[in-house]
Amino acid sequence: MRNTFADVFYEAGKREKRLAVVVADISPAGSIQKFREDFPERFVNTGVSEQIMIGMCAGMALRGLRPFAYTIATFTLFRPFEFVRDDLCYQNLPVTVVGIGGGVTYSTLGGTHHAMEDVAVAGAIPNLSIIAPCDPAETKAATLWCVDQTRGPVYLRLGKAGEPNLTEQAGPWEFGKLRYLRKGHDVCIFSYGPIMKLALEVASFLEQKGQSVSLISAHTLKPLDREGIAAALTQHQRAVVIEECVPRGGLSGQVKEIASDERIDCRINAFTLKDEFIHCYGSHADLLSAHGLDLQTISSRLKVV
Repeated sequence: MRNTFADVFYEAGKREKRLAVVVADISPAGSIQKFREDFPERFVNTGVSEQIMIGMCAGMALRGLRPFAYTIATFTLFRPFEFVRDDLCYQNLPVTVVGIGGGVTYSTLGGTHHAMEDVAVAGAIPNLSIIAPCDPAETKAATLWCVDQTRGPVYLRLGKAGEPNLTEQAGPWEFGKLRYLRKGHDVCIFSYGPIMKLALEVASFLEQKGQSVSLISAHTLKPLDREGIAAALTQHQRAVVIEECVPRGGLSGQVKEIASDERIDCRINAFTLKDEFIHCYGSHADLLSAHGLDLQTISSRLKVV
């Protein structure tokens, strides 16, 4: 996903002369390196100065440029939070804040590099849209949308590298709308981001047990497609939310809220990161498993064996 973003951004930079990228102490590689070499006047590395990165993007936007702030997710939101809130969102500037490695992607780097609560934090800021693609194909569509959008600031939450394409058979990507990867009538599974791979495994497992399953990408977390979610809940007897985010402030709570507001009789099971820092050293999958986000744990809690 990271590489796809860089490739798409570089190609867009050839046609859109207002595109610029500001990074904070991250070594440019691949197409981001090519962007720096070919368009040096539109590339800035602020070093370990994330607040300056965001403030600089705000100034660029005010001068008519289309800046992207680009670094590890924890450092695009948490360190410069006040600047994201006041410089970008308060002024509703069309700046894209790109967070690489949302959730616990950077597993071996520890809690300081885990963006477990990024969706919750970003969702609380007025004017800030949130897009979390689930694979390289959605990353391409989301990046192209961000390049041309003028509605305001966006938090673009990406995985790191090596994610498979999961949406090749899905319909077109549309900002603010749910996207069905497959359609069924018994169970609907909502997910977003790289953990969609696990959601797909759960969907396949349920189908092996005789369930008809819909798999839905909620790639735009804000503004959320409330009508689409209500329709999905109405059309299925059971809903499952799988997300790589803390329990409060993410998708699962909003799905339950919609069900309550609309008085929809649908059983909902939510699987999120735990509300704790887990000191587990290992791969991304190891850390997800420690949080209970693995096929065995989920199937057991769904009482499907």
